[in-house]
Amino acid sequence: MTYRPTDGGTPEESAEGSSSRRSFLRVTGAAGLGAAALAAGAGEAFAAPGGDQPDADRSGADDERGVASDRPAGTRPPVRTGTGLDRLPHPLIVGHRGAPGYRPEHTLGSYDLALRLGADVIEPDLVPTKDGQLVVRHENNIAETTDVADRTEFASRRTTKTIDGVAQTGWFTEDFTLAELRTLRAKERLPQQRQRNTLYDGRWAIPTFREVADFARKRGRELGRDVWVYPETKHPSYFRSIGLPLEERLADELRRTGLAGRNGRAILQSFEPSSLQRLAKLVDNPKIFLLSGPTSKPYDFVLSGDKRTVADLVRPENLRWIAGFAHGIGPTTTLIAPVDATGKLLPPTTLVRDAHAANLLLHPYTVRNENAFLPLDYRRGTDPNAYGDAIGWAKYLYELGVDGFFTDQTDTSVLARQDFWDAKGAH
Repeated sequence: MTYRPTDGGTPEESAEGSSSRRSFLRVTGAAGLGAAALAAGAGEAFAAPGGDQPDADRSGADDERGVASDRPAGTRPPVRTGTGLDRLPHPLIVGHRGAPGYRPEHTLGSYDLALRLGADVIEPDLVPTKDGQLVVRHENNIAETTDVADRTEFASRRTTKTIDGVAQTGWFTEDFTLAELRTLRAKERLPQQRQRNTLYDGRWAIPTFREVADFARKRGRELGRDVWVYPETKHPSYFRSIGLPLEERLADELRRTGLAGRNGRAILQSFEPSSLQRLAKLVDNPKIFLLSGPTSKPYDFVLSGDKRTVADLVRPENLRWIAGFAHGIGPTTTLIAPVDATGKLLPPTTLVRDAHAANLLLHPYTVRNENAFLPLDYRRGTDPNAYGDAIGWAKYLYELGVDGFFTDQTDTSVLARQDFWDAKGAH
């Protein structure tokens, strides 16, 4: 998902159970970052090419042996999906690209830290290589997230392309083989805003989706709980147009890694309805339709001539249409909690109520600590890069009734959720 400034460890012994894990996180909160930061270096071992791969023929339920399957923690969800999602804590905490508030996004180090800070789910964005492998990057243009610009052997690959109607100049994953991409190293995408993350520039490679799925499975066993992944198909119409369709490749990887099916520990997401509809014919995983700003359109709508905007799609009749192919929506937070031109909160919309009435979950994006990404009501001071009251903002969203959200700083959201649970008497 795209940064929009206007939008608004754990115990090591699994035998201690889920209640002790929640107690630990509540007590340590952000302080747990220190211990987790030391542990997060372990992700580097998984970043090397040629690491062990998941078994090819595992069933979606294989990890339920030895992984805690107690009644889900938290509040009672207003919507039941009939999928494995119903077993996850409510509200859900999604490590948005891992823990990019503390580590370069979409690296195994970032995912590792998100899980150790308490994320229930980690999110990999998927783009293909020239030879059809799915790798994990926010965009296929890797100019800002890798060291490719410093690699003279790839200087001739720099080009300009039009992606979803927008001209971009840089280096693109579809022009590289997986072997070539493995020679690159990840770096911080927002170095001016998150300068401390630059400490880790060059530490991790670009992972494949299979490596992230394998990593999640192994970490889940170590942590004694199910770890879900939340892959997004990026620019699916564009990639289909150049002969690199994402959906069939993703379905194949889900089967290979034992993540396919209604209980397969993978939630599928896209900004394009046609991508989710195509995936529905291939695998039976839960699906979430992402929604950007109210005047925007899904790009497959632009191509097909569908006149509906996001403002149209959040109306009750269109929410019922969405429920025909998705289990929920992932709206930008401003579709739920709008702000005025100064960034000050306006009264909330009826989207939470309307979506639940259509039997849809809501997983909005993205909750971040920095003032630049917070509503004016929760900013502290004038420095856009300083932290505001992100815990208060997260609790406000929980009180509005969301079923979870994407976050860049997992520990902050864990604290806010525990406060919310305590206030509701949830266990």
